[in-house]
Amino acid sequence: MLQPKRTKFRKMHKGRIHGEAKGGSDLNFGSYGLKAIEPERVTARQIEAARRAMTRHMKRQGRVWIRIFPDTPISAKPIEVRMGKGKGSVDRWAAKVKPGRIMFEIDGVND
Repeated sequence: MLQPKRTKFRKMHKGRIHGEAKGGSDLNFGSYGLKAIEPERVTARQIEAARRAMTRHMKRQGRVWIRIFPDTPISAKPIEVRMGKGKGSVDRWAAKVKPGRIMFEIDGVND
């Protein structure tokens, strides 16, 4: 799974994803790309599942570039724990993706 090696702060506010992507909206590496059309958080597991599905479908030919990185910690409290007693521990990592952002690029595949 993708996750940062170290961070300045352990936990982060939830926040909102406003506006369109400023950068990363053009193809830089490959011939084809997968572009986000809605603002969403994409987890590290989802990124890995998409990468595996693409490489499996391409039958190990070509190249896949991942253009997003999960750098936002998502905290969660354990199951059946009462409310209060502070914020939960970091459960998973996610990337905040704005509309128009290229998430994956592919090259070296036949049409």
